Amino acid sequence: MNDHEMTTCTEPSRQIERARAIMHRLRTPGGCPWDAEQTHQSLIPNMIEESYELVDAIQRSDWNHMREELGDVLMQVLFHTEIAGEHAGYGLDEVAAELCEKLIRRHPHVFEQVHDMEADAVLMQWDRIKRKEKSIEDKPYLHGTGKGLPALMRAAKLQKKASKVGFDWDNVPDVAAKIHEELGECEETFSLPDEDPRVEEELGDLLFSVVNLCRKRRIDPEVALAQANMKFERRFAAMETSLKQAGHTLAEASLDTMETAWQQAKQSE
Repeated sequence: MNDHEMTTCTEPSRQIERARAIMHRLRTPGGCPWDAEQTHQSLIPNMIEESYELVDAIQRSDWNHMREELGDVLMQVLFHTEIAGEHAGYGLDEVAAELCEKLIRRHPHVFEQVHDMEADAVLMQWDRIKRKEKSIEDKPYLHGTGKGLPALMRAAKLQKKASKVGFDWDNVPDVAAKIHEELGECEETFSLPDEDPRVEEELGDLLFSVVNLCRKRRIDPEVALAQANMKFERRFAAMETSLKQAGHTLAEASLDTMETAWQQAKQSE
């Protein structure tokens, strides 16, 4: 595509081609200096930020904003495939081709006339094929699981994978009992200084157990915490508004005054 086509093309079937051409143009001589100097490493924060902004739009069911954020994530994919084309000899076409082959290979129940599989069986099959593809059948079962993920998400992934081979609590009350046990061990560290490594260790064990309860209840802990964050932010804003209406500021309001306004915010929801 030339510059004119990039700026005027409106054909729906050519928009991916157009986006790829624009990214290439931005990184070539005479393009954008900032885009041209980016690397895989420098773009890591951007990929993380754009992914979380997409998640936020999804959680708010904001379809219009979701479309924009999907585009921002796609831009990161185009960025990385363009850089890979410059340094590693593959680009978007090769990435898409590998994805297509993977999807076909991991769905034999769809593409090889093996039908009537339940969802759980499909997931087990996917995991089995994945392990075979990655040549990790002789390595520890949890080898490489969720590496690179945030700790909360990785905990859930580790627990879910362990449960597939039967390493799991029998029921929810057992998991709850484990949480109480870990909480008790945390309380035993209250007399220790913050820098004592046992404080961090016990808090980590408690968090891990809470994630396990989420998994057992089929709740994504990342989503649950994100919802709690949004609720806290919403109530805090309502509390702040209430304080302003009463002639107070956050800086000068006492804790009791803020607590009263907080409870009012909760009750008004």
